Amino acid sequence: MISNSGIDEHEVSSILKSCSIRKVKKNQFLLKAGEYCKTTFFVETGLLRQFHLDNSGKEHIISFAPESWFVTDRESTYFDNPSTYFIQALEDSEVALINEELIQVLSRELIGFSDFNNRLLHNHIRHLQNRIRLLLSASAEERYLQFVAMYPDILRRVPQAMVASYLGITPESLSRVRRSISTKSI
Repeated sequence: MISNSGIDEHEVSSILKSCSIRKVKKNQFLLKAGEYCKTTFFVETGLLRQFHLDNSGKEHIISFAPESWFVTDRESTYFDNPSTYFIQALEDSEVALINEELIQVLSRELIGFSDFNNRLLHNHIRHLQNRIRLLLSASAEERYLQFVAMYPDILRRVPQAMVASYLGITPESLSRVRRSISTKSI
């Protein structure tokens, strides 16, 4: 099953046969703010992050995309707006490029693809709504525990400062949260 979609891997593998694959080096950008995003990226291997820079230059990580995850800027892709996000490889990665034209062709030619794409979109909305709810009403500890549940291996793959950015807290607060959790576990 594809990690963030609830979709069977066999469905995805048939789609990926129609896609071009791009090898991306660590720190390379797939998308920069101001560019138009015309692609959905499916991570075959590696790790990506999607983030925004505020007016003071501070990074705000929106999501991580490990293996078998999709990432895109839907506003840019579907509403033809310049992106406000960056998508960057955090590790050497292999990414399948799924453009809107391919999605339209697959919707016409593959039975069930429209349902697949619809489920993927609704799953994405579900995750975003949950993330907003957590940022607005959950404690830093609750957000951290949800992060660990959603991204079980990311803690070993990214610096703490990136985890803190995703959680909307400082690295110092993250250290306190982790320390608090470890003392409760003892």
